[in-house]
Amino acid sequence: MKLTGIATALILMPAFLAAQQTWSYSQCVEYARQKNISLQQARLSAESARLNLEAAQAQWQPSLSFSTTHGYTNTLWAEGRDKNSYGSNYGLNAGWTVWNGGERTATIRQREVQVRASEANAEGMQTELEQSILQVYVNLLYSREAIEISREAAALSAAQEKRAKQLMESGRMSKVDYAQIAAQAEQDNYSMVSAEGSYASQCTELKRLLELGIDSDVQPLQVDWTREEVLAQLAPIDESYRMALIADNQLKSAGLQAEAAKLQERVAKSSGLPQISLSAGIGTTYYAPGDAFGAQLKRGVNENIGVTLSVPILDQKKTKTAVALAKVSALDADLTREARETTIGRDIESLYTDVRSAQARYIAGEKQVEAATLSNDLVNERFELGMVNPVELLTAHNALTAAKRELMQAKYIAMLGKKRIEIYRTNTTTL
Repeated sequence: MKLTGIATALILMPAFLAAQQTWSYSQCVEYARQKNISLQQARLSAESARLNLEAAQAQWQPSLSFSTTHGYTNTLWAEGRDKNSYGSNYGLNAGWTVWNGGERTATIRQREVQVRASEANAEGMQTELEQSILQVYVNLLYSREAIEISREAAALSAAQEKRAKQLMESGRMSKVDYAQIAAQAEQDNYSMVSAEGSYASQCTELKRLLELGIDSDVQPLQVDWTREEVLAQLAPIDESYRMALIADNQLKSAGLQAEAAKLQERVAKSSGLPQISLSAGIGTTYYAPGDAFGAQLKRGVNENIGVTLSVPILDQKKTKTAVALAKVSALDADLTREARETTIGRDIESLYTDVRSAQARYIAGEKQVEAATLSNDLVNERFELGMVNPVELLTAHNALTAAKRELMQAKYIAMLGKKRIEIYRTNTTTL
């Protein structure tokens, strides 16, 4: 494909994705990688670090400059010569620092480390963004399934209300009992509306992460996890922790920042050491009135070369202060790295606990749904015959709804935890 074709594809891709009604998790991640503002800013910081490295490497090159000076003089009471004169100088000057206490070498090494740290930080932000998208995406799936459960409960309540009204009109149910069943129907309708509101809120959050406009529509692609996936055993926790320490880009960035801070200490110390520099130049002059311009330039050509030794004696504690600040930065960077290691360990341990607890809840939830379904079916059969009081009917109805929600919550908590652990281990995941 030609470059113009690639550019066109990149331009049209966001518009195409934004127009989609259904988004898969991988499509959300890919779109966010290109459009998320915070991530783009992190990449710009990495680019700035690369430019700073180029500037540091260029310090080994000599400097070269051209200068010219022009002046006009008016002598008011001159006798025997012209009152007005014109003079000019032309020079080509070069300079090169031979030794500056090792500052250049230390600065280059520091900038190289900072480039790697900035790149790792950008990659870490990308992983963090993917975790945020994962959280919202799974919440969307959960909210959509919660809507379905609420709709089923509302439909069942509506049917029960209709039957209760018939029983009331036939004199087989009191108005008080009917009012209780009608109130349950209204409560189930409210629960359905509340679930729809939660779904809309999660859609808004996903659009924020994707940097989509208010007129965009985002609907998650349906994901159906099997019972085997939900209950699959986790890898050993110590293995996941070791893999996370290797894969985590935020930890890499913190370690590199600590290394850069230590190199900054070397840079700071170099300002207190002697410096040696070379200089050379060639120049000429012209003065009028006088000989011809070309003749004067030729006759006035001069060359110079020199060496300068600069030995700092008192610098108002600038070097000492810079070294002390560099040491403080190094200690702070070490603490940041240790804190990140602690955070990773705590998060993984918490995720393992949540997943195992959710798996146990899921197994118990299956039995609860089975028992609540049988009880609800039996109560409804008796209710159709007018043999059940409202309290018994509503208890069975609410027990079934609660059991379904408990099973659904356990499933999504378990799968979200599994996917987050996978991101910690490999920096990526799929749904």
